[in-house]
Amino acid sequence: MFDPTAFDNMKVVIEGVLYDRDISGEIVITDRNDLLNMAKMSRQFDVSIRLPHSSVIVKMELKSDLHNLAAELLPNSLSDHHAGCYLNMQFFLEHDVEIDYQSIVKILRDIWGATRKISLSVHKKPLEPDKSIKTVITLVFDRLITEDQLDDLVEMTDFLVITLEKLNKAI
Repeated sequence: MFDPTAFDNMKVVIEGVLYDRDISGEIVITDRNDLLNMAKMSRQFDVSIRLPHSSVIVKMELKSDLHNLAAELLPNSLSDHHAGCYLNMQFFLEHDVEIDYQSIVKILRDIWGATRKISLSVHKKPLEPDKSIKTVITLVFDRLITEDQLDDLVEMTDFLVITLEKLNKAI
């Protein structure tokens, strides 16, 4: 048996909370990836969810690299300030008409706080008959997440559901 890392513990907490909500029918898990990069000794876990009867999807991504792992396993060699993971979210919206992107950013800032980095990219195919527009919104938690914030990860799923509801109404 091995001693799980902070990454493993956070991943299990996120999975548990989201799969419980999926089983209850509150959300639908649409994708899940658990990747290990042996060349760089990094880990990445992501899970994509949506509300039932909604096309807005969020992908929650947890990342840990060699510095994070070394800080945890070799505490004498690196500062404890590197032990943990990074968290990002991407929201995927499909719509047929232009939307008010400022109101989308306001929704995210109201829910997640003004300090989060938010970027939007819009993908159109103007020469094709299907004029659907795909918007990708990236929300970056520009700080290390540690095991001390495990309870925050659980609470975060409430914010995810609220965000999905509000984005669904906005498009």
